[in-house]
Amino acid sequence: MAEIKDPENTILMETTKGKVVIALFPDLAPGHVARIKELSREGAYDGVVFHRVIPDFMAQTGDVQYGKKGGESFNPGRAGMGGSDKPDLKAEFSATPHVRGTCSMARSQNPNSANSQFFVCFTDAPWLNKQYSVWGQVIEGMDIIDQIKKGEPVSDPDSILSMKVAADA
Repeated sequence: MAEIKDPENTILMETTKGKVVIALFPDLAPGHVARIKELSREGAYDGVVFHRVIPDFMAQTGDVQYGKKGGESFNPGRAGMGGSDKPDLKAEFSATPHVRGTCSMARSQNPNSANSQFFVCFTDAPWLNKQYSVWGQVIEGMDIIDQIKKGEPVSDPDSILSMKVAADA
C-alpha cells in the first residue's frame, strides 16, 4: 500500500479490477477536490461504471446520474451524459500537466461545466493542459487502471465498487 501522508486528501478507489490510491491536490483545485470528497463521502461513486475508455488516452467515469449500476436512473446508453444533483464547478485550470496517472475533471465545451465525471490518463496528454481541472494523481494502482475494459461505449464495463476518503476508511 502506498504511504498515505495526508488521509484527508487521499482517495481509496476499489474497482472491479482492484485497488487504486489517488493523492488529491486541494491547493491546485480546491473546488474540484471538495466535490470529489463530497461525492465520495455520500457513496455517490459506488457502482459507477467506466463508460468511456480509450486505449493510450484515458479512462472516464463518474456519471453518478446515468452510470451508477443499481441506481434509479442507470442507463448504459446515456452513461456519460449526466452528473450529480450539485451545481457545476467553476474551472480551476492550472499549469500542472496531464501525465500518466493524472486525475482530471471531464466537462462539456463550457469550461465551467465540470460536475461529477472525471478521467484518469493512461499516458501523457499535453493537449489537455490548461483546459481541464487537474485534481489528483494516482500514487498506486496504475496497473489496475491499465486493465479497465476499453471502448466507446464499453460493453460490460468495469466499475468503481467503492470510493472513499482515506481519513474515513
